[in-house]
Amino acid sequence: MGLDIRWPIGLMFSLVGLAMTVFGLVTRSDAAMYSRSLGININLIWGVVLLVFGVVMLILASRRGGSGGPPQK
Repeated sequence: MGLDIRWPIGLMFSLVGLAMTVFGLVTRSDAAMYSRSLGININLIWGVVLLVFGVVMLILASRRGGSGGPPQK
């Protein structure tokens, strides 16, 4: 089988992380929104974490070539 699960995982996490990062950047000046989280912009922080994880998955999938099998020597 040629299915590499890292492609869809990387795409999903990258898209969600990008959306959360953009939302966190747009709402970073809204102090009332982040008062429940002690003023910490959780959307921005976790958006960047998810985006980095998604990009790492995409890089690993592209380096492997998407063969889905064990690495060949």
